[in-house]
Amino acid sequence: MTKIRIASKEDLPYIVEIYNASISSRIATGDLDPISVESRLKWFAEHSSDRYPIWVMEMNNQITGWLSFQHFYGRPAYEKTVEISLYVSPYHQRQGIGKTLLQNGINQSKNLGIKTLLGFIFAHNIPSLDLFKKHQFEKWGYLQKVAYLDGIERDLVIVGRTL
Repeated sequence: MTKIRIASKEDLPYIVEIYNASISSRIATGDLDPISVESRLKWFAEHSSDRYPIWVMEMNNQITGWLSFQHFYGRPAYEKTVEISLYVSPYHQRQGIGKTLLQNGINQSKNLGIKTLLGFIFAHNIPSLDLFKKHQFEKWGYLQKVAYLDGIERDLVIVGRTL
């Protein structure tokens, strides 16, 4: 059985596990070392189901991926804009989980009063860039050499979609 639901605090260890699994690939996050559940407690508390939710996808009672909305820029004029984070377990990639989670986030946006969705994606993360493009996100910005991953300068693509 597959379902998408709002994350609970009990899901946080699985959310962190999936996130940590992405770090070594140097393709999805700027973190260089694994994070702890404790370090994400405040982050989790800042996500409310009515404004900045975290959704998890569950397959056979196992969390296989998650998507969150978070504040963009932290000023009132940007309250209808959110940044998307999307992570899929390495054991469940290329199974449509990212696609399903992203579509769910887009579908739920209007109910949350969201008008603009943003993604910040490394330029070498072709699978994520392709996924967002298939969901009508466009390239809105390109930041050259803003990240250093294992001594390699990396570019960041800003993708956006207005609803």
